[in-house]
Amino acid sequence: MHVLEQKHLYSGRIIGVHVDKILLPGGQQAIREVVTHPGGAVALAMLTDGKVLFVRQPRYPLGHDLLELPAGKLDAGEHPSKSVLRELEEETGYRAGKIRPLCSFYTSPGFCNELLHLFLAEDLIPTRQNLEHDEQISVELYSLPEAMQMVRDGRIQDAKTIIGLFWGEILLTA
Repeated sequence: MHVLEQKHLYSGRIIGVHVDKILLPGGQQAIREVVTHPGGAVALAMLTDGKVLFVRQPRYPLGHDLLELPAGKLDAGEHPSKSVLRELEEETGYRAGKIRPLCSFYTSPGFCNELLHLFLAEDLIPTRQNLEHDEQISVELYSLPEAMQMVRDGRIQDAKTIIGLFWGEILLTA
């Protein structure tokens, strides 16, 4: 696909928005609205007793709280492995002794370029939360079977969390 024209509409703290006129492979022209995002890192953080660390936080666009795996956006030029360590400790008050990359995935490729990087975080050491001024995050612990039941009954609806939990099941049965 070839970009014929691009109109930048917005550049914010987290996202950018532009509208592109493109030439499709068959020669037709089309309009595409695109949200740009720097990407992020997600931690499937497991304690030695098998409990998984979750954060509960209000999500303004939804109008309610979500139960999620700890995650955050990449800072400019930051490697995902550095980001996941930083976000895990800031949000949960736990530092990972080791991490392992599991997978990377696009969140909504029909309109957004956000790429998330999922890591397994182990050998957790309690420290303290270091929340930003506008964050309201509480930490919750659940076993993997409890969390999977919460996916099945709709109490967990966050896509990155669901993907992370399925990875947890894969790792435990491997």
